[in-house]
Amino acid sequence: MAMKHKETAPAKEAPVRRLFGTDGIRGVANVHPMTSEMAIQIGRAAAHLFKQSRTKGHHRHKILIGKDTRLSGYMIENALASGICSMGVDVLLVGPMPTPGIAFLTGSMRADAGVVISASHNPFQDNGIKFFCRDGFKLPDELELEIEKTLFTDELHALRPTALELGKAYKIEDSRGRYIVFLKNTFPKDLTLDGLTVAIDCANGAAFRVAPAVLEELGADVVPIAVDPDGENINRGCGSLHPEVVAAAVRKNGCDLGIALDGDADRAIFVDERGDVVDGDAIMAICGLEMLRAGALARRTVVGTVMSNIGLERAIQDAGGNLIRTAVGDRYVVEEMTRGGYNFGGEQSGHLIFLDHNTTGDGMISALQLLGIMRRRERPLSELAKVLTREPQILVNVRVRERVDLAGIPEIGARMTAIERDLGREGRLLVRYSGTEPLVRVMIEGPDDGLIREMAEDLAELVRAKLGEGTQT
Repeated sequence: MAMKHKETAPAKEAPVRRLFGTDGIRGVANVHPMTSEMAIQIGRAAAHLFKQSRTKGHHRHKILIGKDTRLSGYMIENALASGICSMGVDVLLVGPMPTPGIAFLTGSMRADAGVVISASHNPFQDNGIKFFCRDGFKLPDELELEIEKTLFTDELHALRPTALELGKAYKIEDSRGRYIVFLKNTFPKDLTLDGLTVAIDCANGAAFRVAPAVLEELGADVVPIAVDPDGENINRGCGSLHPEVVAAAVRKNGCDLGIALDGDADRAIFVDERGDVVDGDAIMAICGLEMLRAGALARRTVVGTVMSNIGLERAIQDAGGNLIRTAVGDRYVVEEMTRGGYNFGGEQSGHLIFLDHNTTGDGMISALQLLGIMRRRERPLSELAKVLTREPQILVNVRVRERVDLAGIPEIGARMTAIERDLGREGRLLVRYSGTEPLVRVMIEGPDDGLIREMAEDLAELVRAKLGEGTQT
């Protein structure tokens, strides 16, 4: 959509998708496409695809499955495993495990692929399925489309292994311990967390055991929050969508840092020692500048998205570095990083990718890198965050009934053009659809907070009038 004052990596034209969104398949559990019947078919199609892509040798093929703590995870896990085994591929069952933990274990255990059953920050009634290749990276668009193509043809009907050719399912008992050791090894070897008090909100999600254990084993006094999942309370009034919870704990307990994870723990929102939220842009500035100073930032470049505040761009450039922008979505950030040879990037929402450590966003790796900087610099987060001078930015979400070309609606297109003209080179307008929800996101950035708020709400109201739920054309 429209945008001003930017430098972006070239965006790929999105292929037509029937199931996969920007982060796998997602929907209400037990409603198409998140049904057990569809999960079986997805498992069969994926097993067939990965089996064909790795035919050398005579080893047994295997796919790793992990999940978060949703009630529906059991149903989908069993259906996926059934479909995979029916194609002659073994299943390694990990149980509740953060998404980045599955990425790590997939590569570590030399599996053909990894699967995560999670709807991330969505409420418990939703669920999702996303895949990792054997190298730990998320599936590219082409492979997701290949799974869809196989699903909607008769290609698999005649492929039914029998007897000893059927797959087996195994429970991996030590998976949590493996991931904990991996996380601890990303923290600087010459430092500890002794003397620090850290509040960690695990959102009653996949990291409810892993995250507190890592911090405790590195020496921190831990204030655990939302670590009692019951299948229904994931993300409910806690986690990254409710940073006020961990902020209150920080103030009450005099913590040095607060960390709020989402349901699958691939992103984190941070709270400083005063209880103030420090978003992903500020953390990217802190970590990017530290890596620049240490000569550890590949090609002196940070990869952000079109949502990254212009203040981040200025901070990196003033230090002699560069910021490259991609479309919103951590998968697009990672794709640009691997394509360009960069090792650090992320999103304002808290997805941070330290490619030297893991292949995807990892909330705990982000926390450990930040804690390492706090320890090394002997400065609180509130002081470190001053490296970012933020430009006022307004984001308004509008729930819509359908996706159409917004610029193609005359009134909306004209209003967007007028806003761009009024902003000139001092601001940016970005209007885009959410990749995971039926939302239009209107973002405006500029020097005058009141003016851009008025612009954003005016445009959002026009979108709501034309496309909002309950309206008719």
